Amino acid sequence: MKKSGSAVWQGGLKDGKGAISTQSGALKDYPYGFAARFEGKPGTNPEELIGAAHAGCFTMALSKILGEANLTADSMNTTADVTLEQIDGGFSITAVHLTLRAKVPGTDQAGFTELANKAKVGCPVSKLLKANITLDAQLMS
Repeated sequence: MKKSGSAVWQGGLKDGKGAISTQSGALKDYPYGFAARFEGKPGTNPEELIGAAHAGCFTMALSKILGEANLTADSMNTTADVTLEQIDGGFSITAVHLTLRAKVPGTDQAGFTELANKAKVGCPVSKLLKANITLDAQLMS
């Protein structure tokens, strides 16, 4: 299975503007830019999207792991805080902190923590954030 997202951009870094879209249409030409990323203006940014993807993936992975333990969550709410820092003249994502609040009958805190840690390690987005990334860049004329 392959899914895609796309971005378009026009202009320079600070005065330019872009739009992000997803294959599903959940986002279609949704604005992003310097002001949305660094100045709190309306629009989205890559770190916010990574956070949403990581929170969603982790929560689904945990649902699977709970099911394997014959447990079902009444509710789960996950937030992924993505930290972007300036390091050595450039920017890097230095951390992702997952915060999970859940109601899962039939387990205790120790058991739940163990299952949540399995989901954190097994989540495909968690794996991606630690993986090597390849690039095929082609300049079009």
